[in-house]
Amino acid sequence: MNKTQILVIFSILFFFQQSVFSQKNQENQFLQKVGTLDSLYSESLKEYREVYIQLPASYDPKKKEKYPVVYILDGEVFLPTVNNVQDFYSGGFTPEMVLVGISNAHNRTRDLTTSKITEKYGIPFKEENGGAENFSKFIETELIPFIEKKYPVTNFRTLIGHSYGGLFSIYTFINHSYLFSNYLAIDPSLDWDDQKLLKEAKEKLSSQNYKGKSLFISLSGQLHLQNPKVTIENVMHDTSDFTLFSRSNIAFSNMVEQNKNIELTFRWKFYPKDLHGTVPFPSIMDGLIFGFEWYQMENTDKFNSPSTSKEELFKIINYRAKKLKNYFGYSTPPYPVDLLNALGYMSLDMEQLEKSKMFFEFAIEFFPNNPNTYDSMSEYYERVRDYNNAIKFATKAYEINQSDYYRKRIETLKR
Repeated sequence: MNKTQILVIFSILFFFQQSVFSQKNQENQFLQKVGTLDSLYSESLKEYREVYIQLPASYDPKKKEKYPVVYILDGEVFLPTVNNVQDFYSGGFTPEMVLVGISNAHNRTRDLTTSKITEKYGIPFKEENGGAENFSKFIETELIPFIEKKYPVTNFRTLIGHSYGGLFSIYTFINHSYLFSNYLAIDPSLDWDDQKLLKEAKEKLSSQNYKGKSLFISLSGQLHLQNPKVTIENVMHDTSDFTLFSRSNIAFSNMVEQNKNIELTFRWKFYPKDLHGTVPFPSIMDGLIFGFEWYQMENTDKFNSPSTSKEELFKIINYRAKKLKNYFGYSTPPYPVDLLNALGYMSLDMEQLEKSKMFFEFAIEFFPNNPNTYDSMSEYYERVRDYNNAIKFATKAYEINQSDYYRKRIETLKR
């Protein structure tokens, strides 16, 4: 096995894993700075709202590439966590995405709770509440258009919320499911207003279709704050207020499970060793990976094996391209350009010329504005001594990028 083959094998296995260290500014005195502050005035809320924007590490404004987007409630708290997950998992497990952290530092209870109450567990509740519908109006009519106009995002959206944010995520899923494709509800406060949202959801879950949507719900290990004998096996038998939070979570999850005909991609996960405050980290990791299970690469062993036929590889690449289009709703490259190029060069080194040409052709098809794809095809034609086509593709690379490298390459080929 030559070095090129080894390189490509490791590229396929680990190509997308973003290095946390490579993204740090060496001139920065801080180890990590995440999220650029932006803001907009909301007519719905009658106030300015802050958002934090994190672009993918590979973002290049010259390429005009757009990305799926994640909207994160309590963004000032959870944006760094989502960014850390993306640092390690984006590309291979999740796509590169623009992260939008929505600040809920002010008026959090007002905006994220789903109905008005005056008392909670028998105690007067004076904090302003019940504004979820108005907050969802802000997100739909003001925030999403603002983000889509100003930042390189597509209309494939994910929503993440914890606690009251998890309550809001499920409220949005039930009442405005068209807004997002993926929903992550982390330890959601479904006990709110004596489980009112559960009662509303019962009818809607049985009458609506959620094909193409995914919902991930998590539950922390704090089932009963005073009684350690209450476990996941017996918590539903308890009738005290101390377990209403966890029982509400489980009851909603059971309700979803019973409605198989809604075609929802659903997963519920219990984290017995986590508290309400620690469960967001594993939930964000597991929830994002779950929501994008369909995105993860398949048949990597076929690419690694020299015996795989060109025809089989051709079908695998086209299948993935169609699959991603079906889920995203728009065309997107099935593999990164560098990976297609690496596979092309590996095949070229192994004298599998037709296979090499196929990879370079796919690179040009999926990345028509990348000069390197044409330069790679030029090298293929140079290898088979077709100098006219070698010059033709080198010239195309130069038309896109007038670099000295491409200019000198054309001159060399002509000689």
